[in-house]
Amino acid sequence: MYDYIDGKLAFKAPTYVVIETNGIGYHINISLNTFSAIQDKERCKLYLWLHVKEDAHTLYGFFDEGERRLFLHLISVSGIGANTGRMILSSITPVEIQTAIVKGDVPLIQRIKGIGPKSAQRIILELQDKLKKEGPDSLISVPQHTTAKEEALSALVMLGFNKAVADKTLTQSISNSSENLSVEQLIKIALKSL
Repeated sequence: MYDYIDGKLAFKAPTYVVIETNGIGYHINISLNTFSAIQDKERCKLYLWLHVKEDAHTLYGFFDEGERRLFLHLISVSGIGANTGRMILSSITPVEIQTAIVKGDVPLIQRIKGIGPKSAQRIILELQDKLKKEGPDSLISVPQHTTAKEEALSALVMLGFNKAVADKTLTQSISNSSENLSVEQLIKIALKSL
């Protein structure tokens, strides 16, 4: 799978861009959120997701990693496809989407074109616990790990453990140890305790 593309913006439109890199122009579908972020740039880096169907391979691009992660959560919901996910990201900001899902704000999600009451409820039902478990703004901001504890905590959350419980376990592990523990050691100790 592709992770990102970095190149010259050969063409920009509100729904797609063409990025030229090494003499090849890539047609990439984008949200209005991404379009507004790259509007004045001549060169940019977009995080990608490749949608493979029988009749087409379609690239979707996102200005930051957090927007891509939110998009992937949205399309994991039954009945929400790639174009609907892009429509959601184009209608309101990723921060507003995440907040609406966590707070269970059905009317806000329902205002998005193509999302009815049942779809809005399904999005909240399927994503609310996931987003709460990952913590506020975890999808929007890219995690910047500076300590072994923070990296271990991120890994444990990715494995499906509750953030607060994992944080408490890691804090106890660090205080009980007389030496500096590596990320791997912290994760192993925490997995035994959780």
